[in-house]
Amino acid sequence: MGPAQESRAYRVILPYLGLGGTGTVFIFLTRLGRLLVGTTIVIAVTTVMGFNTLTTSPTSLVASKHPSSTSSTLTLVLLNSTDGVPHYGQQVTFQVSTTATTEPNVSLACSQSGAVVYRAETGYYSGYPWPWTQTMTLSSYAWTGGAASCTATLYYFSGAKTVTVTTLTFPVLA
Repeated sequence: MGPAQESRAYRVILPYLGLGGTGTVFIFLTRLGRLLVGTTIVIAVTTVMGFNTLTTSPTSLVASKHPSSTSSTLTLVLLNSTDGVPHYGQQVTFQVSTTATTEPNVSLACSQSGAVVYRAETGYYSGYPWPWTQTMTLSSYAWTGGAASCTATLYYFSGAKTVTVTTLTFPVLA
């Protein structure tokens, strides 16, 4: 539809709308008119004041949610050790305390000769949906026996980021 046909269409529609000869107002009231006016205003504001007026930096909000000094402990708890040291096949859990988050998690990874042979992750907070995973048995299909070096990592999620709070490394005997 060309410009001449458009103006004829408005002339036909306008009398029925009771707008009389106010075709400009009718165009403004359409969605296209509002879009054009809004786009023009955004371009004018960003030209005069710069693009920084349209963006915000939430860094200060995130920083204010977490105290700058946190207190955290991650302690290995041996569940069925007879000599006070962890051995292959025994069960362990962790005692977790932190002021960094209300939903702490622990990741445990054990390696033999540099190859990871065991990995487990679990949450240590009241609403965690799988609390039975807090008891970890030090064995796997890849770990069929022998000593290993294990590292437990206390962490939490902050949006899409994973924040490490502290780590604990301990040996597991055969």
